[in-house]
This record gives sequence, structure tokens and C-alpha cells, in this order.
Amino acid sequence: MRTTLTLDEDVAARLTSLARRSGRTFRHVVNDTLRRGLARPPASPVRERFAVKARDLGRLRPGLSLDNIGELLEQIEGPLHR
Repeated sequence: MRTTLTLDEDVAARLTSLARRSGRTFRHVVNDTLRRGLARPPASPVRERFAVKARDLGRLRPGLSLDNIGELLEQIEGPLHR
């Protein structure tokens, strides 16, 4: 396939240098370099591990419990909390 490709100057210089050193044509060097790059799996970004930090919520008012969140919301916000 024949196509026009615009290369950044630094990339073109490195490919030209590699072609000269290896004695291969520029076209072969470009194709081999692209093949090697496409054969590698894409690098997944390194993510920082997510950690939940527990916080003290203080004392609840008497009669409130965190065991049933739905009931707690209804007691605090009223029956129209939804």
C-alpha cells in the first residue's frame, strides 16, 4: 500500500539513522519498526491503589443506628427522603 505519512523531525532522523546503520531501506526500517510497535500490547497506565480510609463519625444521637441505612435516612430526613 502506498500512502503519505508526515513524521516528526526527530522520528524521521532516528529512522534515517537506523536505515543507514543497518544498510536497509528507509521503507523497510519504517515497516519493521511499526510492526514491532504494533505487536506489543498497549502499556496500561500504572494506577495508584484506591484505599478507603475509615473515619470516626462520632456518636449517634440516642435511638439512631447505622445497621439499617434506609431506616436511619427516614428517621433523619423524614419519609420523603427518596
